[in-house]
Amino acid sequence: MDKASAPTLYPQQVVEEEATVYALELQDNGSPSQAKTLVRLPPPLVPYIFRITLDAGTTASRNGVLYTNFPLDGSEFVRERFHETRLPQDFSKPFEIDLTITTAGAFEYHIEHDGPNGRVTCEPGYFIVEPSLSIPARTSILGEDFSVLPPGKGGVVTSDLISLPLDGLVIQSVIAKWMGTLDEWVPHLDQMRDRGYNMLHYTPLQQRGESGSPYSIYDQLQFDDDLFKVGVTAEEKVKEMSKWTKKIREEWGMLGMMDVVLNHTANNSPWLQEHPDAGYNVLNSPHLEGALELDSALLDFSASLESRGLPTDLKTTADLDKIIDVMTKEILPSLKLYEFYVLDVKSQVAAFSAAWPKATSASPSSATSDLTSLAPKDLADTFAIQCLPPNWDQLGARFHAQVDVKAAISFIASLTGSKPGAETLDAAVKAYTKVLDEINLPRYEQFDDDTKAIIANTKNRARYTRIDADGPKFGPITVKSPLIETLFTRLPSTAATKKQDPRSLALANNGWIWDANPLENFAGPTSRTYIRRDLIVWGDCVKLRYGDKPEDSPWLWDYMKKYVEQLAGMFDGFRLDNAHSTPIHVGEYLLDAARRINPHLYVCAELFTGSQELDLHFVCRLGLNSLIREAMNSNSPKEESGLLYNYGLGKPIGSMDTDCLATRSTVKLQGVSRPCKIVPLAGSTPHAFLMDCTHDNQSPLDKRSAEDALATGALVTFAHAAVGSNRGFDDLYPKLLDVVSETRRYEVAGVEAGIGGVKRLLNHLHTELVLDDGIEGHFSEEGEYITAHRVNPVTHKGYLLVARTAFSKGGSKSRAPIAPIRLDGTSVKFIAGALPTILSTEPRDTADTLRGLDAKIESPEPVVPTVKRDSNGLSYSEITVPDVFPPGSVLVFATWMEDLKADLDEFCAKGADKAFKDLDLVDLNSAIYRADGEERDAVGGDGVYSVPGMSPLVYCGLQGWMHPLTHIMKHNDLGHPLAAHLRAGPWALNYVVSRLEKQLDVLPRLGAPAAWFKERFDLVKKHVPPFLMPKYFAMIINVAFKAATDRALSLCAPLVREGTSFTARLGLSSIQMLGQVRSASLDPFKTTPSLAAGLPHFTAGWARTWGRDVFISLRGLFLVTGQYTAAREHILAFSSVLKHGLVPNLLDSGKTPRYNCRDGPWFMLQNIQDYVNMAPNGLAILSDKVKRRFPLNDEWVPFDDPKAYQVESTVADVIQEVLQRHAQGIHFREYNAGPNLDMQMSDNGFNIDIEVDWKTGMLYGGNADNCGTWQDKMGESAKAGNKGRPGSPRDGADVEIIGLLKSALRWVAELSAKGKFPYTGVEATVDGVKKQVTYSEWADLIQNSFERLFYVPLDPKEDVNYSIKAELVARRGIYKDVQGTPAGRDRADYQLRGNFPIAMSVAPELFDPKHALEALKIYEEVLVGPLGVKTLDPADPDYRGDYDNSNDSHDPHVAKGWNYHQGPEWVWPIGFYLRALLIFDLQVGEGAKDPNSTYHHIHRLLARHREHIRDDPWAGLPELTNANGARCGDSCETQAWSTSTILDALDDIARAQK
Repeated sequence: MDKASAPTLYPQQVVEEEATVYALELQDNGSPSQAKTLVRLPPPLVPYIFRITLDAGTTASRNGVLYTNFPLDGSEFVRERFHETRLPQDFSKPFEIDLTITTAGAFEYHIEHDGPNGRVTCEPGYFIVEPSLSIPARTSILGEDFSVLPPGKGGVVTSDLISLPLDGLVIQSVIAKWMGTLDEWVPHLDQMRDRGYNMLHYTPLQQRGESGSPYSIYDQLQFDDDLFKVGVTAEEKVKEMSKWTKKIREEWGMLGMMDVVLNHTANNSPWLQEHPDAGYNVLNSPHLEGALELDSALLDFSASLESRGLPTDLKTTADLDKIIDVMTKEILPSLKLYEFYVLDVKSQVAAFSAAWPKATSASPSSATSDLTSLAPKDLADTFAIQCLPPNWDQLGARFHAQVDVKAAISFIASLTGSKPGAETLDAAVKAYTKVLDEINLPRYEQFDDDTKAIIANTKNRARYTRIDADGPKFGPITVKSPLIETLFTRLPSTAATKKQDPRSLALANNGWIWDANPLENFAGPTSRTYIRRDLIVWGDCVKLRYGDKPEDSPWLWDYMKKYVEQLAGMFDGFRLDNAHSTPIHVGEYLLDAARRINPHLYVCAELFTGSQELDLHFVCRLGLNSLIREAMNSNSPKEESGLLYNYGLGKPIGSMDTDCLATRSTVKLQGVSRPCKIVPLAGSTPHAFLMDCTHDNQSPLDKRSAEDALATGALVTFAHAAVGSNRGFDDLYPKLLDVVSETRRYEVAGVEAGIGGVKRLLNHLHTELVLDDGIEGHFSEEGEYITAHRVNPVTHKGYLLVARTAFSKGGSKSRAPIAPIRLDGTSVKFIAGALPTILSTEPRDTADTLRGLDAKIESPEPVVPTVKRDSNGLSYSEITVPDVFPPGSVLVFATWMEDLKADLDEFCAKGADKAFKDLDLVDLNSAIYRADGEERDAVGGDGVYSVPGMSPLVYCGLQGWMHPLTHIMKHNDLGHPLAAHLRAGPWALNYVVSRLEKQLDVLPRLGAPAAWFKERFDLVKKHVPPFLMPKYFAMIINVAFKAATDRALSLCAPLVREGTSFTARLGLSSIQMLGQVRSASLDPFKTTPSLAAGLPHFTAGWARTWGRDVFISLRGLFLVTGQYTAAREHILAFSSVLKHGLVPNLLDSGKTPRYNCRDGPWFMLQNIQDYVNMAPNGLAILSDKVKRRFPLNDEWVPFDDPKAYQVESTVADVIQEVLQRHAQGIHFREYNAGPNLDMQMSDNGFNIDIEVDWKTGMLYGGNADNCGTWQDKMGESAKAGNKGRPGSPRDGADVEIIGLLKSALRWVAELSAKGKFPYTGVEATVDGVKKQVTYSEWADLIQNSFERLFYVPLDPKEDVNYSIKAELVARRGIYKDVQGTPAGRDRADYQLRGNFPIAMSVAPELFDPKHALEALKIYEEVLVGPLGVKTLDPADPDYRGDYDNSNDSHDPHVAKGWNYHQGPEWVWPIGFYLRALLIFDLQVGEGAKDPNSTYHHIHRLLARHREHIRDDPWAGLPELTNANGARCGDSCETQAWSTSTILDALDDIARAQK
């Protein structure tokens, strides 16, 4: 690569045809997840969209309103003004609120919605739109041959403007007073510009207070006289400063950032004399009175030390101890400070004693017994609540807390049971005194603790300031240098102060406290900081008292507003000094004012909160663009590498979160529809401004070694962050300079001085890399070495830094141990190196000039990387560190990938839609899903792919890869086992292609995606180095997955295709379950697609397709999704195998079907009804003909027998046959009955009997030894004695079968009446007489009997109206599970199980609506779990909630999983429950008034299902769970009917809304 194609810095003209949408998905509760609390958005160089999304039907969508102070109407930003957007109430689509971003700023949003007890306000989220920092562009620092161009040739400021990203900032901190007047700044500006700095951070430039510290500001609106020529007026200074900041920006190409000090002012600020209320004094803060008295007393004591014969020149701790001893024993006791804490018992008792005899209204209350039963402390607390002011226990004046005597009399009367009067006075006073003493007890304890703190803090601070070796050594104690540092500024007596209340003239100074809570005001009334003397005081700074709002201190708020507005008009950025001690509401107000002047103001802060959560709180509330971090705070190379990683990584090299997760769509932006790129947001951490060393911390020489300045300074420039240094670091200043006392000037030593020449190169490269999108990086640590690499992820060009740190002084100049650095597939060229030698560590400062250490920086011989090839033929470059490489040395290289084309990403992402566009449902099943058993059966392959270090993938298709890849992509988890596996070899790539190619003989349309994958993977294997393999594999798989699922959804109905992500995932499960394998089919003579009951257990062979499961699943999976052909094929296949009036539960491809389920035919008839009503031209299916697998005389014949498939029937005939056979009674013994058919079942269980009771129309069937409904677990344990015993035989009239029967009869009766069904009824024997019974007559029998037979009334008095055995009733207000269980087992009728909502859903007319709704409420309360429905009432003695099929115990309830349906929570019944709830709540519940309340309740119950199907690797819902939603290891991980019935419910809602 030549330099012409390397990263360059040129003016940027942003031209974007494609809009960008940054999408943030909220949680179901309407709050952002913790990781998404803060979102940082880029500068709006062109408008873009910030999209807030929320799934339909979530908790927060119930009458939800989004509030944001982002000005939706284009008005001016006002923090307190929240604009509202009402969330749509369409439950079929996700909510998307699009905010068009056109300006920088910091904004808040939150959602309010209806909750169970009124409106709920969700947790807020914050988004910060970064400022656009306009700055002159610079030319590249490197020549075309990668040579470093000298000043004037490289890094030259041009006249073209660019917008500099925050990460491109290179900031220099300067102390202005050390540069002289503005006119004298020029050589300093030249040097800082040439060293690559593009922003100057100035300590405060205002007039300084008496201490001389820039941070002790005398007048916030006046600039320092020392910056100007003598005689310049205040107005002229403002103009001159404004002129210079503009000039520095335009001519030197450096922005300006000013320190802003909001929480204190100089102790001699003149305006304090006129506005002492701007500080904390005992007039406005009486809680400080004790602290002020103590402070004054200690000053007096300090002045008296010599007269007392105490030491004044402290040499040892013994000297100090003598002083502290007198203070402890004499001074503190004399002050009686406890009087500021406690109640004055004597005066309070006197007042009480005078009032008690005269009180007439008080008498013992009914609360007497309550008070007398209280412990003394509880009694005192109760008294304080009733009789003392709210803040009585805060500090104040002496004995400030006064008892409400009237309330006290009432309290004591209640306590003693006595009426006030002279005769009861003694007893009352005694009780009263006892209560007051108890109240005072903790106050005295607090005082004692504070006294210890006073002594300890005074002693420790005096020892540090006068004795400790590392202290400032203040010297002898004098009047001017007292023992203590005063915590208060006493304003002088002037004409101004004489007008003030004398109590207002002592003002609390500012300072800091160890481990303080930054959200608490340490000068506020709840704090005891000042009296305890916890404060490390800044004696030259008065703490400002703003109050809670501008009205509390109008002058101060207005004055400080003018201060920040003035600076915002001149400077490009603020550094918020002491931000953690600035009240947040004050910071918000003043920064809002500043941003109104300069919307693109950059604001950073140095926070000392000690907590990431608190850091985030400040960042969100104040809209901080960056937090200052410091590399010198690390204590080892490992820590420094970690710090660089945490704050400066950007994204790991090979990242995939944006490239892989972004999608394309269209969006309306500013009224124009445009193509867009949708970038999902994962949330942001606070942005870092990473400094090598701040201006107020120790120098490298003091903390590590002088040599380390080069290594650490270089490493910081490779951080993807705003970076910076303090003036003097580059020049190797030996010591921390005191901004208060130091008066000398910086030396102008030239660009190359110290490490300046190296920093010049690296600072420029830092900015160039950012402007060239070098967003990916890598930091690695090996011993003393840290290696940093930054690259552009598209062009793959970048720079590499090798640095040897020097955390300790000394060290060999020879190379420390480090392995050769290998860069796969990467070309490398040496740019520069630097080897530092510190000639002397002695200071070279002069009387008036600050100078750096005597040092030299040598350049090594160019390090030429070697190019090698590994055993696989892969090319790589290897860098060997030179033999002479002393501590602090660095090497800089350019890197690029010649073999990796810049358009590879684009190529990999193209063409997928075309490759998948012709695939049908079965093709898509193979491409996206296919469980292990399916794959092995279908193609004889190796099954799912296994990755070392993790569980095998769950699917062979794309969904199998997407689960781990989604995690990797979201979190850039390149350490994941799959990422490691992809780096290790191409096996996964080969698998993806080969498994598709193996299927082309059966599924030829898979050839297109196979070719698409092969073309891309071949390129990747040829050109991509191993470390980038995870990225490209993820990118290709992700693109293919989206194309495949888009194709799948395009084949679905609008509800699925255009609905929520939840509905889409449910809909995709139809494709997950419909596949083609060799050993299972709907036709015994050919292979056809068939529905799997669940995965991974029901993949192939006889176990794949179950009649009952098919027809519980068919409506949701096929009809709701629009897969009408698949629905029809399954209906016809099962119609073909009808026998005995039943459909087989086990189809076995029609070869050896088994007929042992009583509910199967009724679910099939319901599905035929659904097909007719939902499919286009659905009625035509009734005329479709099927060849019958068996002769109509029920003879069993093999599938290939000549008698098989000889008879032809229409579907209408099949329906009639089901009804007729049941009407006349069904009695047969299963074919091949015995152990060969079912080795668990007893002999009687093979007998199938079904009869109609023609008095009621009810259908009865089954016996004690078989289980003909879905709850079909047969006992298997001889050891436990349950072998051959069904867990739940449910013989009798099962509630769901009756509902399904009634639904079928109603339907065919309606069709028959319209001439659309060729039959009118059935022939039956009623009371011994054969007769024709019409469908309507049969239906009416059921209608007239159902409530009487099945309802269990709430009120036992109503039992006479129902068929009830009261002694068997376990729970009332429900519907029986079965009617007519034979005597002895008839308790089963009354067990609460999950089946009656099925009947409600299909035949709601059977139910009294109010009874139904009450039963459903009980059902939800008792049976509904997180995902599923308990199969038995937990109060039932048979309930066992956890299923374990391998249980081999002696307990018959659970042995061999006998409790399969005796408690475990099955998922599919939840759908029927929701459908039933929808029906009856809309009729007689809350939904009758507000349908949305019903819809929201249903969606709330589905919240866990949304979460599960989104996060589960199987991308489905399980068959069942154990108790309370716990995972069941024996369950299918995804089950057809589990998703289907929920789709049914969502479809019902959509239909209801229409």
